[in-house]
Amino acid sequence: MTNVHPNLRAWLDQLNPLVADQKARGVEATPRMVRDSLAGITNTFVTQAPDLPRVRDLQVASADGNIPVRLYDPAPGTEKPVMLFFHGGGHMAGSVQVYDPIARKLADASGWLVLSVDYRLAPETPYPGGLNDCLAVTRQVWSLLENESVVFERRLALAGDSGGGTYAATVSRQVAGDPELNLTDQILLYPSLDYTMDHPSINRHGEGYLLEEARIRWYFDHYFAGGEDRRAASPLHMPVPEGMPATLVVTAGFCPLHDEGVAYARKLEKAGVTCRLKDYADMIHAYLNLEDLVPDACGDTYRQVADFLNREA
Repeated sequence: MTNVHPNLRAWLDQLNPLVADQKARGVEATPRMVRDSLAGITNTFVTQAPDLPRVRDLQVASADGNIPVRLYDPAPGTEKPVMLFFHGGGHMAGSVQVYDPIARKLADASGWLVLSVDYRLAPETPYPGGLNDCLAVTRQVWSLLENESVVFERRLALAGDSGGGTYAATVSRQVAGDPELNLTDQILLYPSLDYTMDHPSINRHGEGYLLEEARIRWYFDHYFAGGEDRRAASPLHMPVPEGMPATLVVTAGFCPLHDEGVAYARKLEKAGVTCRLKDYADMIHAYLNLEDLVPDACGDTYRQVADFLNREA
């Protein structure tokens, strides 16, 4: 039987008593608390990031205001495909700045131009605000790059981790088959794909492995502030349309979202969509944000992403 990676086990053994103490004292989580926690973990454990020749902050106009986007170009002046990246954080935490080193690594490993989207967060902006931001940037991606005189190839991938994976999968479905966008790939890193939380891994790994069942439920309760139909909003339960892009799903063995990632991959395969499933059996959720503890797994993950995106047709 696979065990949690020893470095993660040692870290969890330090973290879990602190979590238990907070629960015993009745400490209530707040949006600021979870935002600071994700930023702190990432800043502590993702300490190496490649220098890129071009990094620029841009904005995309939408009906709800301007959406910040950060561009990462690993080879200015060279034509390359484009990846839109939607960061994780349960729709409540994370930002372009927090995920800056991860976006840099994606651009450096793949050779693709990466645009990281700073969508609005719950609870200030509940469903479907953040999703609408991701869709708005996707629909305007080519005009944005043309206006900035960026050299690019009109080939698009959507990528996201955790809650950002939800957005990537949902937007992929909404724009599937659009010849103008030419969406060819999606990359889902330990994604959240079923808001109903109806999978064994939610219970099996829902306590003691960083992301906990109660916290997931709390995220969703703040996101769906209007009592929306969570099943209908879940990518796993949406019909698979024609033109869905080739997909890489990365799962972590001790992640509560593990089983829904596997189920989504199987659903795409059954529908005839090219899909690759890569499981890191001894990892936990958000391990890319813990890179210094598990550098080999993180390095391999970036290579898997690059190999998938740059595979032979």
